[in-house]
Amino acid sequence: MNIIRSVIKGCGSYLPEKILHNEELAKSVDTSDEWIVERTGIRQRHIAAEGEKTSDLAMRAAEKALLAAGLGIDDIDMIVLATATPDETFPATATAVQAGLGMYHGAAFDVQAVCSGFIYAMTVADNFIRCGQAKRIIVIGAETFSRILDWTDRATCVLFGDGAGAVILEAQEGKGDNTDRGILTTHLHSDGRHHDLLYVDGGPSSTKTVGHLRMRGREVFRHAVVNLAAVVHESLDKLGLEASDIDWIVPHQANRRIIEGTGRKLGLGTDKIIITVDRHANTSAASVPLALAAGVEDGRIKKGDLVLMEAMGGGFTWGACLARW
Repeated sequence: MNIIRSVIKGCGSYLPEKILHNEELAKSVDTSDEWIVERTGIRQRHIAAEGEKTSDLAMRAAEKALLAAGLGIDDIDMIVLATATPDETFPATATAVQAGLGMYHGAAFDVQAVCSGFIYAMTVADNFIRCGQAKRIIVIGAETFSRILDWTDRATCVLFGDGAGAVILEAQEGKGDNTDRGILTTHLHSDGRHHDLLYVDGGPSSTKTVGHLRMRGREVFRHAVVNLAAVVHESLDKLGLEASDIDWIVPHQANRRIIEGTGRKLGLGTDKIIITVDRHANTSAASVPLALAAGVEDGRIKKGDLVLMEAMGGGFTWGACLARW
């Protein structure tokens, strides 16, 4: 029986020009390159320029994804943008991207699930395509996390960076089995009881301010490894697959130790994991599409590969998207 699958037609990414190395951070906060690398694997991060907004980063990534897919903006029905750092409280940053791309039809809206945002956005877009409400959708993860960091807090300011990644999803017919190209299964979870472990201490209806990111890293680490391994197994079990069937894991790039710890729980080495955290740091909702684009651009991810994308973020939220390239 034929079904509709959401096939990834192209990827794009954008990183701001400015690079902030660990050595530079050590001049303004009590840290060192050795301390940061040992605990996180991060060596540098990109920082948006003055006046460069989340929508600007998102638009650049979307343009590259359209080029890679060989499509124009008139071919697109919808834009779904994952971000926790919107240009404004409203309207949705996706509408700014829509206008910037010259798209005067369809719909554009934001999804907010922090670092899991891209997985949530992929799930939303996949459902629109599978139920026939859209044929082609741009899915974007974009962040300017540098704007919500407390640059005096070494526990958080060393971890994050800015960037954007995008994919084009297109409706195509599949046979309905694991050999189909496109998204095969998605799984989303959240647990609001863990709010105080990772949050921003501001907001329009609470403090009337933007606020700064606050995190209890040790507790987040513990939850991340357990939750991410569990949702990967959930995805594999749904399709009757084993971890050994995965060609590439494209994880949220929060911390190299979390990435490696999740891999060990799955019995997979780093040779099967796309890792960009050393160059990008944690770009929240942008980290998975940035890593995905890197794996495609350097030729590691090839047609027919089974690719597992996973992420966990504040909320807590977490999820996985399993797709055949």
